[in-house]
Amino acid sequence: MHIFEVIILGLVQGLTEFLPVSSSAHLRIVGEFLPSQTDPGATFTAITQIGTELAVLIYFRKKIGRVISRWFLSLSSKVPRDDPDARMGWLVIIGTIPIALLGVLLQSLIRENFRSLWLTAAVLIVFGILLGIADHYGARRRGLDDLTYPHGVAYGFAQALALIPGVSRSGATTTLGRALGYTRTASAEYSFLLAVPAVFASGLFELYKSFDLGAGPYTLGETAVATTIAFVVGYAVIAFLMQYLKRGSFVPFVVYRIALGVLILVLLALGVLPAFSTVIAG
Repeated sequence: MHIFEVIILGLVQGLTEFLPVSSSAHLRIVGEFLPSQTDPGATFTAITQIGTELAVLIYFRKKIGRVISRWFLSLSSKVPRDDPDARMGWLVIIGTIPIALLGVLLQSLIRENFRSLWLTAAVLIVFGILLGIADHYGARRRGLDDLTYPHGVAYGFAQALALIPGVSRSGATTTLGRALGYTRTASAEYSFLLAVPAVFASGLFELYKSFDLGAGPYTLGETAVATTIAFVVGYAVIAFLMQYLKRGSFVPFVVYRIALGVLILVLLALGVLPAFSTVIAG
């Protein structure tokens, strides 16, 4: 049993999924310091993200319920097509297309080449700097109701960058949102809403495959424990972040990303960390 390891990984997933620091990078790095010293793998990561996305569904349940109902009503013209909530439904659909296409086309890269710690460290630093620049110079005048379809598509391509561990789904989309002039809370909220279809689709697909192939180095029962922990911790993190962004900036996360990236590069150069790690089949 790897119960200690999955508890740690569940905590890490929940703590880092919604912060702009990359949960997949943290799972990849933390795995090297656990007793088994293995990469948890893309399958384990995708399944545990189901837990954190359940936290999004519950925290934003009123908003999501309104978007879904008014989107369906707009199809029969019972509400205007330009209704803000109905439009949000279309924006989420449009914004999901890039990551859906690239996720299928780049599967082998995602599972192998993209999991190099050299790459992870580099993108932690680069996208940390970009987040800092966008947050500092970005205007603060646009809210969710100002979101346009071109911006929705751009958000979608930003989200697709999160296929590379270290980029961070919330980090990439928030960076773009700040660069386009959206407020911190608006950028974060749309990032969370946009992630729901893609993460659930990926997680459920990997869960389906895992019944035959396993969930990486852990059993499905152990993965379920990590997913449950990620849900509970993730909910608390969302609540904290949405309150924090009303008055705080992304500077602490920028500093953390750069420091972590530099630390990983040093550990790789010293041979303390391997660039790649074998994922043991479940």
